[in-house]
Amino acid sequence: MLLVRGTRADAESKRDQAAAVLSSMGLRLSEEKTKIVHIDEGFDFLGWRIQRHRKRGTDRSYVYTYPSKKALKSAIGKVKLRCDRIDTNQPLSVLLLSLGSLLRGWTAYFRPGVSHRTFHYLSHYTWQCVMRWLRRKHLKSSWGYLKRRYCNGKWWPAEGGVVLFDPGAVPTTRYSYRGSKIPTPWPSP
Repeated sequence: MLLVRGTRADAESKRDQAAAVLSSMGLRLSEEKTKIVHIDEGFDFLGWRIQRHRKRGTDRSYVYTYPSKKALKSAIGKVKLRCDRIDTNQPLSVLLLSLGSLLRGWTAYFRPGVSHRTFHYLSHYTWQCVMRWLRRKHLKSSWGYLKRRYCNGKWWPAEGGVVLFDPGAVPTTRYSYRGSKIPTPWPSP
């Protein structure tokens, strides 16, 4: 990733310079992966969507980082796959533990961005998948029975001390400036 402040011509010249440096090492830039985009259009990088938006209620613009649609789709696919693959003869706690490890890792990676809405969406989707799994497990049971047996007083699935991990409850943190707190490796004069 190469960020340039200037015109498109400046970005193209920097790309050519980077290609020249890489060619001296025997490497080359991939044409299909190398793009020049404006920050207002945004781009995806390592699962993050990085884009500049105007902050609501003001005239100021800020660069926001949030999970990309591809990353969210991948997480949803993994949740669905685990709910489909785990047999309904297994106890609910097996499913909850499997989903918990997946969701904890995913939310830990995307926690430092603007991920609050995405986490709540993933929480809602996961709850729906677990409840569908419970409906398959108990085909002729009512919703009241499922709530009494598998939910912890509310509508949140739990069994045997294992509670479904809630991505919506994970607090997100924005990057804070640490420039004066980062120790320097060089001795001061």
